[in-house]
Amino acid sequence: MPVTTTILLIDDDDSLRRVNEYHLQQAGHRVLTAADGAAGFALFQREIPPVVVTDIQMPGLDGYAVLKGIKALHPETAVIVITAHGTVEKAVAAMKLGAFDYLTKPFGRDELLLAIERAVVYQGLRQENLRLREALSDRVDFSRLVGSSEGMQRVFELVRRVAASDATVLLGGESGTGKELVARALHHGSERRERPFVAVNCAAIPSELLESELFGHVKGAFTGAIRERKGKFELADGGTLFLDEVGELPPELQPKLLRALQEREIEPVGGTPRRIDVRLVAASNRDLEEAMGQGRFREDLYYRLAVIPIELPPLRTRRGDIPLLVRHFLTRHGAAELKVSEAALAALCAYDWPGNVRELENAVERMVLLRRGEELDLLDLPPKVSGHERRPGGVLNLPDEGYSLEALEREAVLEALRRNGWNQTRAAAFLRIPRHTLIYRLEKYGISKEG
Repeated sequence: MPVTTTILLIDDDDSLRRVNEYHLQQAGHRVLTAADGAAGFALFQREIPPVVVTDIQMPGLDGYAVLKGIKALHPETAVIVITAHGTVEKAVAAMKLGAFDYLTKPFGRDELLLAIERAVVYQGLRQENLRLREALSDRVDFSRLVGSSEGMQRVFELVRRVAASDATVLLGGESGTGKELVARALHHGSERRERPFVAVNCAAIPSELLESELFGHVKGAFTGAIRERKGKFELADGGTLFLDEVGELPPELQPKLLRALQEREIEPVGGTPRRIDVRLVAASNRDLEEAMGQGRFREDLYYRLAVIPIELPPLRTRRGDIPLLVRHFLTRHGAAELKVSEAALAALCAYDWPGNVRELENAVERMVLLRRGEELDLLDLPPKVSGHERRPGGVLNLPDEGYSLEALEREAVLEALRRNGWNQTRAAAFLRIPRHTLIYRLEKYGISKEG
């Protein structure tokens, strides 16, 4: 049984419009009609039908304007345009504007119904494709990626949108921000998830061995090559290859990586070309655009890698995620029941974490192993985080005649605020007190930035 749909028919030729309306209704379609472009576009805005058939040559708002308006409002709509005999250039112009198909006058019933059938099938396939992509995106594993900050939500959204595709992704960001976790999430959300995920750190392999590591070698290709060995590209065949620190790739290997991306083909050392089917995700903590400017990284390779660029934010720009991450790491290291004091949490949030999430996880693991009780406090934190690192000399230089304790406390609060740019959370951590205690002291002594 043929699939039916709602069709908007726009034509200023009354007789032709009525004949085509009849044919479409006989085929089981619901038909909306309009006698000019303005009325047709207004009706489209109210109904948003999936298929529109419109004449090009109409007074007032012509078919081109209707087509542009429909595509701007609802790009998914399939628009079939009607052109006069011998005006193929008009049909071509309409196709460039996004028309799905065209009919040249005069056309018969079967020609019209065939064009409609193609449009309906196209819409069905498109909806099924969207459904499958959404289903795949729901499978993206974010269990190891934690964050409610705006920066991380942008990362999650990009990963959801591109995971199901085979597009090459370039991950940027400082060391320790979780680039490999994002690469694994991309793999898990793709149709390749049942195939291998292979990770290679380009900076950790000596440059003279990297070509063999990536592309493999045949027996006898060089001294010590006593047997054939598959490279990472072949090991990842059908799956995802993650190249970490791709900015460290030697200049002589960059053309070979470019060829692998362009031709879907690799050449083992001493061997002949082999076809590969790999989705590539690359990462770098260096500025590759700067490296291009310095001649250290090929421009054509960069643009092949950066089809979808995703930048991971450093932890210091998303401090609000730190409590979530701390709880996540406590659970991972078998200490979900542990509490964290307000002062300790304030100190963790105030620290800049140059090593990012990786450094935070190491700190939490250390705290769990060396904890003194059932609540993690400032003394359980690494000294550089808690501010307990020893400094030469004392911190006070009191006059011989004595000094008021309240005045001393007030000076300490002021100094903590000055050192931390009047950021109350960091100042509280600096003083190793909860933030509400600091606010009480500010009110007690009448301290304000303006004052």
